[in-house]
Amino acid sequence: MNSFSEKLIGNVNKVIVGKDKQIELLLVSLLVGGHVLLEDVPGTGKTKTAKALAQSLDLSFKRVQFTIDLLPSDLTGINFFDREANAFVFRKGPVFTNILLADEINRATARTQSSLLECMEEKQVTVDGETRKLDLPFLVIATQNPVESQGTFPLPEAQLDRFLMMLKMDYPSHEESLAILKRFATEDPLDTLAPVTTGAELISMQEQVKHVYVSDLLYDYAAKIVEATRTSSDIAVGASPRALLAYVSAAKALAFVRGRNNCIPDDFKELAVPVLAHRLTIRSQGGLSKDGKFLSKRDLAAGIISRLLGSVPCPTEDFSK
Repeated sequence: MNSFSEKLIGNVNKVIVGKDKQIELLLVSLLVGGHVLLEDVPGTGKTKTAKALAQSLDLSFKRVQFTIDLLPSDLTGINFFDREANAFVFRKGPVFTNILLADEINRATARTQSSLLECMEEKQVTVDGETRKLDLPFLVIATQNPVESQGTFPLPEAQLDRFLMMLKMDYPSHEESLAILKRFATEDPLDTLAPVTTGAELISMQEQVKHVYVSDLLYDYAAKIVEATRTSSDIAVGASPRALLAYVSAAKALAFVRGRNNCIPDDFKELAVPVLAHRLTIRSQGGLSKDGKFLSKRDLAAGIISRLLGSVPCPTEDFSK
């Protein structure tokens, strides 16, 4: 792991316990300009992780609670008539930030959800025919509860495809639970968390990530994994070409975060589920596992991808330049 990654993850760990993997993948998403969907039950640290990441990078942060009455203009901003200026003035919405937490995104209507698409893809907002660029870097971290479905509007596949990754926070272990209790016993460490880098440094690293080397063998390997999702009998709709581009970009960023200037097969194996699982339309609708635990569609897709990885031959050559 490179020094920047170690410094950042160590700083966020002052607040968040036992989530090194999730923090690392959030950094990967930032480095390629992607966005993340955190799917887990309430109270697992999603909001605190997003805040700690923003403070560690010295980036602006805003949180929006998505509800059924939230309007697109509540996110993007609105033109209003200023009587003193005798002119229409644009009031910026919360999307004009570096890290936007879209909390419980599936509780807003499809119209409001879709207002984020231009922001996520083009990094811009168009209101009343005028386009305004967003500040960079820009990351949307959206959350949703996979269990409670009453009063929600499931994200359509086209919108899920705009998220680079879908991650789960998972419950802490017993030892991690004890560490959390002791850490928050007298104060919230988030209140005193200091930045360890700047947004300008992050943007510079985004350029470096683009030049991480990927051999032709690994391009072929990534393409075969994605193509396997389109031929599986368990999958109704496989991963798109956009998913393949995201997959390779994420692998390059993961290699960079871990201090390498070239990708290896393990990068693609490790990222297959976070990057591809939520983009698949599987034939099953979810249910319970053999031990009675709830399995979401994403969980089932993860199992299918794991099996597909075993069926695609993995290259074993030297992948450095």
